[in-house]
Amino acid sequence: MSKPDNREDNVEHLQNAVQNTIENYREAEDYLEEFGDEIPAREKGQIEEKNERRKHSISGFREEIKDESRHQQNS
Repeated sequence: MSKPDNREDNVEHLQNAVQNTIENYREAEDYLEEFGDEIPAREKGQIEEKNERRKHSISGFREEIKDESRHQQNS
């Protein structure tokens, strides 16, 4: 038997994911600022691409938070 869909803590989980992703983004930016001239161009490009994906993820998480908040208000 499957568990019922309990969405009560989804917003909290999503907010944690946003915070973790922002932290990883900032750490990568700090790393690039400090070592960007010393690392190979390929590695630098990979970090920059990953940070672009992180920005998109943050945006997506925030939309999910809005959706979950609306869902909880309507429940």
